[in-house]
Amino acid sequence: MTEATPGGRGGRQLPTPDELRIWRDFIETTAALGSRLESRLQGDSSLSTGDYAVLLALSEAEGETMRSSELASHIGWERSRLSHHLGRMERRGLIRRQECATVPRGAEVLLTKAGGEAFRGATFPHLRAIREFFVDALTPEQIVAAGEIATALRAQLDTLGKG
Repeated sequence: MTEATPGGRGGRQLPTPDELRIWRDFIETTAALGSRLESRLQGDSSLSTGDYAVLLALSEAEGETMRSSELASHIGWERSRLSHHLGRMERRGLIRRQECATVPRGAEVLLTKAGGEAFRGATFPHLRAIREFFVDALTPEQIVAAGEIATALRAQLDTLGKG
């Protein structure tokens, strides 16, 4: 068994102290950004970022309907987490669940009129917060770099698979 050493790309090397500092800055800033966006969205609309993610996906789906498993995959949630969240959203009248006509034991999630109104009411303030907290803090070049970083990270995660 080889001992892990700092530095290098790939293999079993550990991150360097500088890489760890940048990692911590990235993670802590991402968490703070998510927290601020969540707080602003909740204050402006009474929707959580989870509610918003579900409503956004449904609003963009054909017929404002998606199979539950497709919705979970689309927003990157485990099916059990989505199921619990959908139950809370259904009690608030934002979505409705029904049996899928084409798939045995499948469920479809439908955007309700109230859910569509809540989503539309939350969108402009949410986009304003994204501009304030993210876009306005960065130069156009940094925005492009952030997109490239997100793409590279997502590709790496996809390559490594879940686990």
